[in-house]
Amino acid sequence: MNVEPIASEILKRAADAARFVVAIAGPPGAGKSTLAEGLAEALVARGEKAAVLPMDGFHMDNAVLEEKGLLPRKGAPETFDVRAFLSTIAAVRANDGEVLVPVFDRSRELAIASARIVASETRIVLVEGNYLLLDEAPWNGLEGAFDFTIFINPGVEELERRLLKRWFDHGYDEEAAKRKAFGNDIPNAHRVVDHQRRADLVLADF
Repeated sequence: MNVEPIASEILKRAADAARFVVAIAGPPGAGKSTLAEGLAEALVARGEKAAVLPMDGFHMDNAVLEEKGLLPRKGAPETFDVRAFLSTIAAVRANDGEVLVPVFDRSRELAIASARIVASETRIVLVEGNYLLLDEAPWNGLEGAFDFTIFINPGVEELERRLLKRWFDHGYDEEAAKRKAFGNDIPNAHRVVDHQRRADLVLADF
């Protein structure tokens, strides 16, 4: 998909705003990070200061998830530090100085604190994650936090195909891949699609 029309819409809506925050939401496997990175590149190419802020940096640590009995559900809405995420988004919106944000290291399956900077001169912040538009507490505390919202939903069949492939690519056999996908990822995908707040732009695929 060509991201240029979306970049143009963001710039049109941003106008002369000092800080403009975009939400890119959707179920796991929808293509959120790909879209976010593509938009960032397109905006920077047009002379904008833009940055991507992934929600994944706010995963609870595995030790905490194990203590809570949630480790098998890692990636579900209740396995994130939502309070910290809400505070970070509020700080980004306030635009009163640089904001240090965590980054999720997939190779080690852990979040690294203060691993990325959202600089004060960054005008457009592209926030991407599964649950940015989830209409459930405490995630619905994000309502009104974004200036423009995008939701990607390629459909259940395509999501199942992508999520199974993701686990195959990680070296899992068919049985283990299906257990991972249908035991956690796909229920999370249904939850995102079935309980979303309205988005400004809905994409069938990316």
